[in-house]
Amino acid sequence: MADKTRSQKLKRLVAVQRHLEQMAEFDLAETSRQRAEVNDQMDSVILALGSMDPVHHAFSQGYADRFNRLGIKDKQLTGMQQIHEMRVVQERAKGDRLEDGMREALESERREADDNAVYDLIDQKFGTPASSKLQKS
Repeated sequence: MADKTRSQKLKRLVAVQRHLEQMAEFDLAETSRQRAEVNDQMDSVILALGSMDPVHHAFSQGYADRFNRLGIKDKQLTGMQQIHEMRVVQERAKGDRLEDGMREALESERREADDNAVYDLIDQKFGTPASSKLQKS
């Protein structure tokens, strides 16, 4: 494996971190979708409970039980959603810090390359020999 510079290594870490951030965002989106489904189901149960249709009156206890279960599930999903939101923020912050480090490393490498280029020009201009023994002969 070829030697990689610090900025190249950090660039790879940034890519991995951004992927982790996307995964956390996907988890958050999935949890939000599930919450929306549960809320729609709760609305349907409320409509059935409030209906004047005699068929719904026969199942009112079942509807009430279902509404309670949906309420519990909504609370669980709310907690999961908060956890996923925190995870997204954490992953994004990690990625931003790594990206800042990568930019600093890249800038440092560029400065070093520029310095080396200047030193090479100075060496060429003043003709410093590779070995001082060659001039004495």
